[in-house]
Amino acid sequence: MMKAWKVLGILTTMVFLAATAAAGTLEEITQRGELRIACQTQGPPFSFVDKNGKRTGSSVELAELMAKEMGVKVKFLDYDWDGLIPALLSKKADILAADMTPTLKRALKIAFTRPFMYTGSVVFVKADSPIREVNDAKKPGLKAAVLLGSTGETDAKKHFPQAELKSYKGGGPLLIDAVLQGHADFGVNDSSAVVGQMANFPPNSIRVLPGMVSKLPLAFAVRYDSMDLLEWLNLFFLHIELDGRLEQNLNYWVNSLDWKKDH
Repeated sequence: MMKAWKVLGILTTMVFLAATAAAGTLEEITQRGELRIACQTQGPPFSFVDKNGKRTGSSVELAELMAKEMGVKVKFLDYDWDGLIPALLSKKADILAADMTPTLKRALKIAFTRPFMYTGSVVFVKADSPIREVNDAKKPGLKAAVLLGSTGETDAKKHFPQAELKSYKGGGPLLIDAVLQGHADFGVNDSSAVVGQMANFPPNSIRVLPGMVSKLPLAFAVRYDSMDLLEWLNLFFLHIELDGRLEQNLNYWVNSLDWKKDH
């Protein structure tokens, strides 16, 4: 009888532990009443602080919509580009919401959602630069401005092997400023980010070269111990794609500069 009680006790403990383990990230978020989002400090049109001091952008509005659908509050945590993944892995954030490319290398560390849009790296130069097309940027002796740890940095290494890379820690506006100040001959960054960030500089001061050097998806990410949250996010993106809310968001923030007059 004593042995039977011991076995029953062990089984009860195992069931309890299994039930505890089954309490996933979604339950933690709902119990906490707060969705924590790791985002960039300066990355228009996806995440930035506007002229009224309000955090806004495409990814910000999507994250706010997620929190609304969950019935919780949203908390944004600001990081430079190279701090986003560490913030997620250290469990400071539940979701990484940025214009990040789900590369195979990054996917070794974090789990990506289904892509919410597709984009690619472009080359941009000062308006009066003699560089007229992408092939001109492949000449030796040139300097390329890129974001540390970004897809643009990877693309620059691949497509412009003779260029001296100048890697910057922060947001895309640093690259545009580097080109305008003459610290770099050209910059390589995500096309949607460049278009959005150009609006904060003097008109016609920057010229984007025709054509993309890559075409890649953009996605949000979670930890691999948050598969329940990943499934929910994929369903979320499916719903807002079908009902038109995703298209509305991207048309306003990414495919035009309409947001500029409001923010």
